[in-house]
Amino acid sequence: METEKIVEAMRECVGATDVVGNAVEMAHHLIDWRKRHSGVAACVVFPRSVEQVSRVLAFCNANGIKVFPQGGNTSVCGGSVPDANGSSILLNLAKMNRIVELNAADNSVTVEAGCILADIQQAALDADRMFPLTLGAEGSCQIGGNISTNAGGTNVVRFGNTRDLVLGLQVVLADGRIWNGLRTLRKNNSGYDLRNLFVGAEGTLGIVTAASLKLYPRPCAKATTMLGFHDVRAAVTEGVKLQARFPSELVGLEVISRSEFEISLKHAAKTRNPFEKTPEWVVLVELAATSGSSEALTDQLTDYLRGSFEEGTIQDAVVASTEQQRADLWKIRHSVTESNMKEGMGLTHDIAVPTYRIPDFVEQAGEALARHYPDTVPVVVGHMGDGNLHYIVMFSHEHWARISDKPRTQLELSHLLYDIAAGMGGTFSAEHGIGALHVPEMSKYKDPVEVALMQSIKNLLDPLDTMNPRRVLPK
Repeated sequence: METEKIVEAMRECVGATDVVGNAVEMAHHLIDWRKRHSGVAACVVFPRSVEQVSRVLAFCNANGIKVFPQGGNTSVCGGSVPDANGSSILLNLAKMNRIVELNAADNSVTVEAGCILADIQQAALDADRMFPLTLGAEGSCQIGGNISTNAGGTNVVRFGNTRDLVLGLQVVLADGRIWNGLRTLRKNNSGYDLRNLFVGAEGTLGIVTAASLKLYPRPCAKATTMLGFHDVRAAVTEGVKLQARFPSELVGLEVISRSEFEISLKHAAKTRNPFEKTPEWVVLVELAATSGSSEALTDQLTDYLRGSFEEGTIQDAVVASTEQQRADLWKIRHSVTESNMKEGMGLTHDIAVPTYRIPDFVEQAGEALARHYPDTVPVVVGHMGDGNLHYIVMFSHEHWARISDKPRTQLELSHLLYDIAAGMGGTFSAEHGIGALHVPEMSKYKDPVEVALMQSIKNLLDPLDTMNPRRVLPK
């Protein structure tokens, strides 16, 4: 179908003012925020209701028009921008951003998919509750995208991934049918769990238009410390001990290599080194409780750390005594992505291994890089509590510019590291998703039967491959 006719049809579906076909206005929707993945589309469509989404999908499915869903466009895997075909549409849910209902007595909130994550967090706080999903992009990412990618973040060690926070969903299928699975029940054993089918599907099976989410009591006490270690094995050992000592209070357990720590301090504004001497490995720890005081919780943490100092496992420690000090420590952690972009070309690998194997992975990956890519620097930051490492291979901008075959270099480097993770029972994608970037890994590392089952589900729900084609699943 000609572009002009596609635009005209979309305007009939949602209204003339909510369809953008001008190249200049579309531009920032057609490239990801890191400027690494881009595409072309006939137009960007901004529906305001589930009925409008239904009309759009029904028309596109019947007329062979591919649909690429988009939330806040914060993906790092090329999953939030269209392909290069140019005859598809980009469906952005930013205007479906209402908080439909917040029920503090039920510890639940129902929201439209275009709600910004930070706005949901604030609404929960205003009701003396907490929505625990938290990540660096929370000021711009949309909850529909978080659900579709099963986003992780820094609180997974206590509250789980996004999947664990979803109670119910409303989804529009490829043919325009609306499945209304919005409910806040904690137990519902009445058939297949369709909800979990769409969480993490990255828009390939349908479009999440609304969700009912879990809330938790708002913590009244917090304690935060940043610990320094001589090596990663000591850091992981201490992390395991912290999980055993504070099983209910531990909400954050982040690990940072010295290389990443120094990059963040170098490029992020208003950060400073809390240590007199920068350790080789840093662990950021946060405890939270719904009773007692921050002072009492901090005292408990300090008493625990005293024993670790006596054992000689901790090299240094900084304990936050004010909210500003706590924010300053977390700013170093939350600034890593933007800082890495300024430092060089960082190829990020979102791996996960069993927590106890983290030191083995770091050691083997470092040796492999030294052999095959000696001019690069390993830069590591991760969620140590759940075994998820963002293992970044940092090229200088000059070095990267000299590489003639960049896609091949990236693929070979990635498989070098993914082979190590797979050998430890790990995965090549822990929380970022598959998108367009990791489709080759699905063929290489996933069980063939598992991929075939996924493809069967795709064929059942989207037989014409209307939804987010060439994403997640290999051909």
